[in-house]
Amino acid sequence: MKLSLVIPCYNEEKNVRLMYDAILASLQEKEYKEQVEIVFVNDGSRDCTRQVLHELHREKQGELHMKVIDFSRNFGKESAIYAGLSHATGDYITIIDADLQQRPEIALEMVDILDTHPEYDCVAAYQAERKEGKVLTFFKDCFYKIINKMADITFIQGASDFRTMRRKMVDAVLSLPEYHRFSKGIFSWVGFETYYMPYEVQERANGTTKWNFWKLFKYAIGGIVSFTTAPLHMATILGAISSALAALYLIVVVIQKLFFGMGLPGYPTIVALILFMGGVQLMVLGVLGEYMAKVYVEGKNRPIYIARDVLTYEEEK
Repeated sequence: MKLSLVIPCYNEEKNVRLMYDAILASLQEKEYKEQVEIVFVNDGSRDCTRQVLHELHREKQGELHMKVIDFSRNFGKESAIYAGLSHATGDYITIIDADLQQRPEIALEMVDILDTHPEYDCVAAYQAERKEGKVLTFFKDCFYKIINKMADITFIQGASDFRTMRRKMVDAVLSLPEYHRFSKGIFSWVGFETYYMPYEVQERANGTTKWNFWKLFKYAIGGIVSFTTAPLHMATILGAISSALAALYLIVVVIQKLFFGMGLPGYPTIVALILFMGGVQLMVLGVLGEYMAKVYVEGKNRPIYIARDVLTYEEEK
């Protein structure tokens, strides 16, 4: 198999057929059409995505190689990506969204680049021009600046999961069995030569985005905690600075009392110090809690996903 297209789906009942048709149309002039498989991963959708995928799989047998992995519940896009990569058999594997914002024609351009440039192991797409609000853009810029200063690996701003990888890179990604997955970091951590390709994101065919500010914020925190221990070091430094300032203030108070006869600071100062130190302690505990929570869940060694059904094509039966 030359190419596997991994397509995570969550509440995409109106888009999966359109995506299939778009892939089929883009392959018409490709000589390797018979060597392409589509791996749909239904991430516990609450609409009729499962039924549509099963119907599509039944109707399109013999047209394109197609697999459907149906999760028992919603495990998240990161788990869907992992499941799709695990079931993909192609020499090249592309991760692409089901909403048609990322066009299959771009994916085939990535394949052409890898075919003509053996020095590259991956082609990753990034938005040449972001089509999102200024506030969200600002926070995303801040995230990339922060994580690149903290982490030992480099995160390319704007690079998404939309990419095509050679088999050896996919095998390296799958060798990392961690439960809390942050694919952008994993792709950078495993290394390999990556070519970053600009593309223009399209409007969603149907539906609305599944991401909101709070989900993106949690995702960003997860990425920072997964790929750097800098917050732990910062908590230690903050604690040391707070202790030093407290000791310095104590010396100032003693000198004022012994040499200048000044009275001890009153109620407002004490309250301010208590609130300040309490806030520092809670923040440090929060940072420790984030890391301990990750260790706690990883220690359970639970599976990354559970498949309810796995539909394959005739060659694998």
